[in-house]
Amino acid sequence: EAMETIITRMDDIRFDLSRLEKEGDMIPFSNVTLQAPLPMPHKILCMGGNFTEFGHRRPGPMWGFLKSSEAVIGPGGTVILPPDDANIFHHEAELVLVFGREGKDVKEEEALEYIFGYTCGVDVSARMPVVSGGVPAAFQAWRGVALHKSFPTFAPIGPAIVTKDEVSDPQNLQIHLSVNDELRGDFNTSDMAHSIAKAISFVSSYESFGPGDILYTGTNHQGLGAMQDGDKINIEIEEVGGFSFTVEDHL
Repeated sequence: EAMETIITRMDDIRFDLSRLEKEGDMIPFSNVTLQAPLPMPHKILCMGGNFTEFGHRRPGPMWGFLKSSEAVIGPGGTVILPPDDANIFHHEAELVLVFGREGKDVKEEEALEYIFGYTCGVDVSARMPVVSGGVPAAFQAWRGVALHKSFPTFAPIGPAIVTKDEVSDPQNLQIHLSVNDELRGDFNTSDMAHSIAKAISFVSSYESFGPGDILYTGTNHQGLGAMQDGDKINIEIEEVGGFSFTVEDHL
């Protein structure tokens, strides 16, 4: 609720925040533990298949899903891999946008006006065995809550929210993800098959959103690898920041 209040009242408190930045008592990062900037968003909206994979995939029909809000963890947190029957657990580095106002059925040309800012996120995904007789993915534009992406701790975000005025071009940001200092993800948001504005318009045709809700904008799948016990994973997004988290697998 505190962050929601800041988001909705930013115009009123911007001067006071700027004054505190210059005159307030400074606390070193080494003396604090950062929490997730939005520990319990009402909705976590997600885009699926939203990158051209360096131009190798043609933009297809848009689709998306929801992650459970209870999956959020912050910087320095731990992703706990569940004992469920998954083929592999993947890390998907993504630019995450934070909404600053309520919206539903948003027009593409007005979509960017609904953004408050940006943060980094990893969409942790359990690749589950395909159940026979399921509905083909091509006929599921909006898939509801994705259970295989909604286990507790499967939505790391952080380290902070950068307001949209501080990001020069959200469609031209380099994203890096490393596992135990091995670079795996290295791509740019310019590779999105569907722009941020189009993504907002699309998801809002299925779901309403409010201040403090977030949208994972998708990932380039090149470089995906397994998440395993003891891994330290780091995500960095140009102009937005970065953070690390660890992985535990009790099996």
